[in-house]
This record gives sequence, structure tokens and C-alpha cells, in this order.
Amino acid sequence: MSSVSTQLSAWTERLPLEITKVNHRLAIASLISQIGIIVTGGAVRLTNSGLGCSNWPNCVPGSMTPTPEMGIHGLIEFGNRLLTFVLVVIAVAMIVSVWRMRRTHRTIYLLSLSLLSVIPVQAIIGGITVWTKLNPWVVSLHFLASTALVAVATLLVNRTALKLDGHREILAIPSSPTQRTLGWPIALAAGAAVVLGTIVTGTGPHAGDALAPRHNFSADLVTRIHVVPVYILVAATIIALVLAYRIQTAQALKTALWWLVVVIGLQAAIGYIQHFNGLPVLLVLFHMLGSALLVSAATNVWDRATGRFPV
Repeated sequence: MSSVSTQLSAWTERLPLEITKVNHRLAIASLISQIGIIVTGGAVRLTNSGLGCSNWPNCVPGSMTPTPEMGIHGLIEFGNRLLTFVLVVIAVAMIVSVWRMRRTHRTIYLLSLSLLSVIPVQAIIGGITVWTKLNPWVVSLHFLASTALVAVATLLVNRTALKLDGHREILAIPSSPTQRTLGWPIALAAGAAVVLGTIVTGTGPHAGDALAPRHNFSADLVTRIHVVPVYILVAATIIALVLAYRIQTAQALKTALWWLVVVIGLQAAIGYIQHFNGLPVLLVLFHMLGSALLVSAATNVWDRATGRFPV
């Protein structure tokens, strides 16, 4: 045991004490993989493969993997489940890479730890989704947990990039109180739009299985409610962007706001086109991708407007 402890100690001594490109690339990989599993999860639902594996944690009773009887739907659902292990590997690698910095770079370490700790919870929610035969409320929770991880991964990318640039002291952006305050309605409106979007989805035709339950809401009504926070988001973003060019503002915040403008524009266009064309599968999938990108972009703006970044 002493020998193992000595070897482990010797190995950990080789880990870096400062943020490196490896740390930053792992943070980016975390963000990409979290967005990726949202897209693949959407593909599962949109191909009616939500119950391709009829059980959990086994795919089917007595078998961890899909059987020939489950067909292509079993392979699609099982493939999505396997991606969870990719997320775990990346999250573990991220924690290991910052292990010796857990006291000196505590925020980065805690963000890394959060990514890993929520993945098992997300897997359990996935299991409940199967057990409840794709109850739309549980499906929504499954999606929202993934978007929360996208937000965490975005913060991790920001922090590792900041440290990689050599900023030891983190100072607040020189901006007006109004500009800092606008970070909150931008983040909250984006979050509300995504939450309400899951209710719209739970009311729509793409249930993941022909026999899955749906919300008994008016599709037109929930869609109209869904766009209310979108209008608030658009207004807050425009005001923040105008202010960014009227007062002294860090370039990072200006760039973040422009990225948000692009994402909002694309997401709005896809949303309207899909709504008036009967919700075609491919556009719905792109809209799910857009939701993940919107969460990331809004989190980035919130972080750079209200957080503590270098002058």
C-alpha cells in the first residue's frame, strides 16, 4: 500500500501548477461534448427511438446492450447512452489536470468537479425518463440538466482562457452599473425561453415514441408564451450592445454580445420557419442545437458583464 501511495504521489507531482493549453482544451472539449449530447439526445427523440432501450440501466431486461429485436431504434438510444461515458472521461481528465491547482485555482477546480458530479444525476434522470415512458416533464428536466452543464462548461472555458493569458489578478470590467445589470435579464430571459421551449416541445408531435404522453396544452398558446422572454432577451441584448459602444467596455464583452446577437438571430429564424412548416425533424434538431448555443452565449455575456475579468 505504501508503494502504491508513493507511486501515486510521484505521479501527481508531475501535474501542472498553472493553467496550460491542455486544461483549456479539455474545457473546450467539455463544452463541445455537453452540447453534442443534447443534439444526439434530440436525434433519439426525433427518430422515435426514445424507448429504443425499454429499460434502464439495462437496455432491455437481462441485457445491457440492445437486442436485434429492438432494431435501429435500440442502436440509436444505446449509442446516446454510450456518449455519457465520453462525458465522464473528459470530466475526469479535466479534474485530474487541475488537481494540483485545487487550492490556488479553486473556481476552476469546483467548476470541473461540478461537471463530473452532475453527470451521474443526469444519467439517473435519463433512467426515470425511460421508466415513465417519456413523460414530457421528465424529458424536459433531462434536457434542462444538460443545458445547465453547458452553462458550467462555458464558465470553465472562460476561466481557463483567462488564466492561460497570464492574468493573475482578476479585476472587474470598467462598465456602467446599467451594463452590469443587463447581464442578469439577458441570462434569465435566455433561461426562461429555453424552459418554456421544453413545454412547447412537450406539447408538440415529436414525443420520442408513438405512445409517449404529451402535454394537453394549446400548442399555439404555449408558443406565444415561449416568445415573450425571447423579446425581453432581444431588447436587453440590443441595449447592452449599444451601451458597449457608447462607454468604455472590454473587447471580450463586445465580442460576447455579438455572438449572442448571431445566435439569437439564427435561433429565431429557425424557430419561425419550423413553426410555420409543420415542425420538420431536421429544423427541430437545429433548434435544439440553437438552444444549447443560446445558453452558452447568454452565459458568456452574463459572465463577462457581471463577473470579474481583467481590464
